[in-house]
Amino acid sequence: METLQDLVKGVKMERQTVALLSSAACGVGALLVVFKTVSDHRAANEKTERARSRRTESLQRAEQEVLRYKQAHKSFDSAAILSLSLSELTKKLREGSLCPENVLYSYMEKTLAVHKKLNCCTEILLESFDQLKSVDSNKDGLLYGVPISIKDNVSYKNHDCSCGLIVNLDQPAQKDSVIVEVLKKQGAIPFVKTNLPQALLNYDCSNPIFGQTVNPCNVLKTSGGSSGGEGALIGGGGSILGIGSDIGGSVRIPASFCGICGFKPTTGRLSSQGMVSIYRGQKCVLPSPGPMARDVDSLALCMQALLCDHMFSLDPTVPPLPFNNQTYQSSKPLRIGYLENDGYSLPPPSMVRGLREVKALLEQAGHTVVPYEPLRVKEVVTELIVKGLFADGTTSMLQKLKGGPLDPCLRPQVTTYSIPKWLKRTLMFLMKPFSPRIPAVLGALCGVRSPPDVWKQHADVEDYISETIAHWRKHNIDVLLCPMIGPAFNFLYCGQLTCLASITMLYNLLNFPAGAVPVSTVTSQDEEDLKDFRGNYQDTWDKLHKQAVTGGEGLPVAVQCVALPWQDELCLRFMKEVEQLVKHKKP
Repeated sequence: METLQDLVKGVKMERQTVALLSSAACGVGALLVVFKTVSDHRAANEKTERARSRRTESLQRAEQEVLRYKQAHKSFDSAAILSLSLSELTKKLREGSLCPENVLYSYMEKTLAVHKKLNCCTEILLESFDQLKSVDSNKDGLLYGVPISIKDNVSYKNHDCSCGLIVNLDQPAQKDSVIVEVLKKQGAIPFVKTNLPQALLNYDCSNPIFGQTVNPCNVLKTSGGSSGGEGALIGGGGSILGIGSDIGGSVRIPASFCGICGFKPTTGRLSSQGMVSIYRGQKCVLPSPGPMARDVDSLALCMQALLCDHMFSLDPTVPPLPFNNQTYQSSKPLRIGYLENDGYSLPPPSMVRGLREVKALLEQAGHTVVPYEPLRVKEVVTELIVKGLFADGTTSMLQKLKGGPLDPCLRPQVTTYSIPKWLKRTLMFLMKPFSPRIPAVLGALCGVRSPPDVWKQHADVEDYISETIAHWRKHNIDVLLCPMIGPAFNFLYCGQLTCLASITMLYNLLNFPAGAVPVSTVTSQDEEDLKDFRGNYQDTWDKLHKQAVTGGEGLPVAVQCVALPWQDELCLRFMKEVEQLVKHKKP
């Protein structure tokens, strides 16, 4: 009996020991989680500080180089150089009346000044000073001696492509992107990398590493995004030509906000090798690198320089189609489709006025302008664009942001992305009677359910492209004149107004070339008319849109020009036509 009691007692003691050990293990586990969190947080802070230190050091060293150069060249006159257009600058460099050293130091000095005001640079490429020693070997290049700025996500050897994410720091590129290689071969000198929003999929320009970039026309407004550092630097006069990237308006929106020109080519026309994206494999809404500059001729010259045998050799996936200068220089009258409102996102009064003024100028110049309405935009935004971008239910996007600080400009998007799928679907059902747009977006953010659904998604996109081209040809139009997002937004609204992407992202989905051209500025009458702005739906998004653009007097107003796939030169020719008509219009 005693043996049995001892056995029972032993079992009890063993259970207590196991429970105690288990409890201790849980405590240790919890402690390890805390230690890991603290450790990760410390590591993230250290990475961030290193990136900021690199930027500060590069800025200081560039400043010292500029000072040294100016002291050694007392007659150095940067103002005259900075006033030249790109075509004028390249001409003077080719004929030798200007030297690359004077040009680089002029733009370096201006960039440093612009950055202090706008916070638009992530790092000065100090290698640009060394490149001056060998640039004459590419004297025959179309961009010989031209300093060029590049967006942070364009790979440049030994430099990070952070995409505004701490997790991407301390991972320098192993080699230059194809575009950078070609630019160098054409004699250009990449000299600075520029800021972008955290995780790219936002049209503000702020991240936890480098902070907020502001607008060169009004520092109380955002420069736009995601190529917002480029927009700010070029708009502020610190760069004459830049390379951005565009998956939903990321070249065109900052161009619109900052009063410059931006062009998104047909995806595949330029090499994307070495262009870093937030996540890979998404094939419905296509990204493209593209040039940004003060005028359309500069965009065309950049395209002409890039579309060369060197690029076709480095990246055989790019079709060997050189720039068609005959199409770009053509003066043949155009038949132009005209669109003010896609039925989903109504532009504010200033942007509509700008469109109407350009329409009148085009008609006066002998072009034919006809009404055009895109197909099923409300359905396409949710079922093809949003569901295409986030077919995985936003998992990849959230994974990239995991464990790091979240920038305020991105918080509204991430808050929505983070809602569990079951709750998204519940909210979708509950909100449907009261909200005309939000429920469908919530449903689309749940992603697709299975591999066959992915295939159907891709097939639906292909069908929509075919239908749109047939619709375009039915109207017998050459190009399309349509709205741009703008004028520049007040801070912290971009992340709340992803719905406006219908204005620009539609042409990424279709893979149509598209560009933005400044045509006017916001007037006091525009601001007065904005008071009566209601939008298409009078819903929360329309109300936020009104708040976002309030206080815009004096800001740039832009229009968007679009052409069919692979007709990039025609699109640029149309942009040039708009630019010239606006420039020469009678007061």
